[in-house]
Amino acid sequence: MGGIDLRGLDLKWLRSQTALVGQEPTLFAGTIQETIGFGNPNASFAEIEEASREAYIHNFICGLP
Repeated sequence: MGGIDLRGLDLKWLRSQTALVGQEPTLFAGTIQETIGFGNPNASFAEIEEASREAYIHNFICGLP
């Protein structure tokens, strides 16, 4: 990987340095605000709105009925 022979690395360390990020989004039963705020239950409305802007979904959300 990247020109490094992985056989020389400690497998436990290598696994601790990697992650799998799924491409299928998870939808929750709550509101959009609750879903965005799931990672930080104490997030203010302004913080949640900013997170939606950073994720480029704010305009989509504003267009929902």
